[in-house]
Formats: sequence, C-alpha cells, structure tokens
Amino acid sequence: MSAAAPALGTVSALGLALSAPPARAGAQAEEPLADKVRSALSAAIAAEAPPRLQRFADVAAQQRYDQWLAVMSERLKRRKSEAQTRIEFLEALWYESARAGLEPALVLGLIQVESGFRKYAISPVGARGYMQVMPFWARLIGDGDPARLFHMQTNLRFGCVILRHYLDRERGDLGMALGRYNGSRGKPQYPNAVLACRQQWLA
Repeated sequence: MSAAAPALGTVSALGLALSAPPARAGAQAEEPLADKVRSALSAAIAAEAPPRLQRFADVAAQQRYDQWLAVMSERLKRRKSEAQTRIEFLEALWYESARAGLEPALVLGLIQVESGFRKYAISPVGARGYMQVMPFWARLIGDGDPARLFHMQTNLRFGCVILRHYLDRERGDLGMALGRYNGSRGKPQYPNAVLACRQQWLA
C-alpha cells in the first residue's frame, strides 16, 4: 500500500494500549494457503490506497453516503472525540468494507468487539490494531513487517480482506466465518457478540 507505516514515535501510544483492557482476539490459526489463494490475497492487500474523495454513480448514492458518514460520526464521537480523526477512520472503513463486499455495520461491530476502536490494541496472543490482525498475515500476504498492522488503512484492509476470505471459505456462513476470524470456529459466543454490536451501527 502507498500509505506510510506508523513512525517509531508511536511507542508511547503502544504503552497506553498495553495498559488498557486486553483486546478480545482469539488465537486465530495460521493455515496453509494454496499458491493461488496466497497470490489473490496478496494482490488484494497491495492494491492502491482509496481516493480522498469517494466517487458515486449518482447524486442519490452520494447523499446516502454523506448521511451515513454524518450518522456514524455522531455515534462514534464518544470513542473518537477528534472530528477529523473520526471522519478519516469512517471514510477508510467504508471504502475497505465496500471493496471487500462487506457491510460497514458488520465491520464496525467486529472492531467494537475486537479492539474497542483502539488503534494500537494488542491482544494476549499478539493480534494488532483495530481489526486485531495476527502478525503472521503480514508474512503470508503482506510485506513481512507486522508493525504496519498498526497503520489504520493497512489494518482495515488486512482485516476486511481476511474476513472476506473466511466468508468465501465458509461459503457465506457468517457465523462460521466470524468464528474462524476470531480463532473460535463453531462456538457461538464471538459471532453473537459481533452481530449484537453490529445492530448499533446500522444506518
């Protein structure tokens, strides 16, 4: 991706993350990937960063997006108080969700459960960032640098691409895909928590 990774100056922020309540990511398993799958996922991760201004087919679509952005910004305010940071996060999340064929409310619900919207969250098993991406994904389909998983755009892209991959593997079974994402496949607690949080982010 073209966006830069966070600077080493984020160490103090990482310290704060370590003192916060632990993130809820499970021990997501590293599974072997067929060469074709690895290549497809790597290509999905490496594609260009989103445009600063979204393009829409018509005025109505633009208006729906603007309304969604305003409503979600208001709902997110208590978790992200700075307006510009909030808008940049939501713009990136909408873009990456749409790009992966995912519902933004689902991705927001997953982030709420996984990291509580903490950019520098680290789980007990080492998952990182908003979407609690395991470091092995950086080696499997990224550039090998797990520190980049703390970069907002990178983290959202990895998380959305991985969830889409699991949905495809589970043939559209959202509960199983969410369980696989969390490392708790077949257990209802995590999917139920994400789907409950999703309700709060429906436009």
